[in-house]
Amino acid sequence: MVRYLILEDGTVFEGMAFGADVSVSGEVVFTTSMTGYQEVMTDPSYCGQIITFTYPLIGNYGMNRHDYESINPAAAGVIVYENAAFPSHCESIQGMSEWLAAKNIPGLYGIDTRKLTRRLRKQGTVRGKLVNSCEKAQEIVRELNETPLITNQVSTVSTKTSYMLPNIGERVVVVDYGVKSGMLRELSMRQCDVVVVPYNATAAEILQLKPDGVLLSNGPGDPKDVPDALNTIAMLLDQNVPILGICLGHQLMSLACGAETIKLKFGHRGSNHPVKNLLTGKVALTSQNHGYAVDVESLGGTDLVLSHVAVNDGTAEGVIHKKKPAFSIQYHPEASPGPHDSNSIFDEFLTIMKTYKKEGVAHAKA
Repeated sequence: MVRYLILEDGTVFEGMAFGADVSVSGEVVFTTSMTGYQEVMTDPSYCGQIITFTYPLIGNYGMNRHDYESINPAAAGVIVYENAAFPSHCESIQGMSEWLAAKNIPGLYGIDTRKLTRRLRKQGTVRGKLVNSCEKAQEIVRELNETPLITNQVSTVSTKTSYMLPNIGERVVVVDYGVKSGMLRELSMRQCDVVVVPYNATAAEILQLKPDGVLLSNGPGDPKDVPDALNTIAMLLDQNVPILGICLGHQLMSLACGAETIKLKFGHRGSNHPVKNLLTGKVALTSQNHGYAVDVESLGGTDLVLSHVAVNDGTAEGVIHKKKPAFSIQYHPEASPGPHDSNSIFDEFLTIMKTYKKEGVAHAKA
């Protein structure tokens, strides 16, 4: 069956349909990840977006039981050059098209994904719609231009109720802005006693849980769409609770400290982004998925110090608080998918928590 991608500037791509037989609208983005498509498609940070894979063949090893970052994916659609109709892998339990259909996510294959990616790189991410007919293309273009991007992504993907992953180690409260299961896995592997709370949990509610540390998770969308988080983070900083911010959590912590964020032209999405640690001079390859970044120039009047930068474009990739036990990074250290160069971030956080726990300052009262 023929399927079309219609962009807000009137560009139309004609290809073939796979996945669910539905029409969807969303922000069209691209990822350079060559493998790990299951982790990519189930990453909550893609909420409401139509994902374009730049690597030409996707789906060749199928879908398995283990590589989920969330059980209910929030992505709007998927675009590939070639869809592997007959996957082959010992752990495969389902083909990608069958899985997408079950999750009610439409796919498009057979278009020139290089052309689409070049268009996104040159003009920036745009709104688009996947449809089975282009007879009303002009009407769809008008609709796309008149419809603003959604702003409720975090509330959509965040847990509605708190839950625990009990263990014997340090208690980490994870504020779920769209947390990936890989981050929870890394904490559990370090025997952390994990409590996951909704995105709108207050500082008092978090402190009542007696955390040894707080992880501000990754998540979708514009950090300025979650203004209530800034007061919560500021109060936690005031109580000297060790904090690690990742991706959206990094942006929110920076905003809470007085910095600003900007929207990137086409974002950073992929598993091979080089990041330089300004403290050590070392470069690590990282997994990334974000459309916004902390404005480097805005850090000057804050208590934050730039610690990491993107080698490709010089954007902020990490900050450290001058006075509080808090630091944050823009990339995904759990490497789902991607290289494990930055996995030690969780060990650094654990060390900080143990230090402050020993000194008896982490369990401040609300």
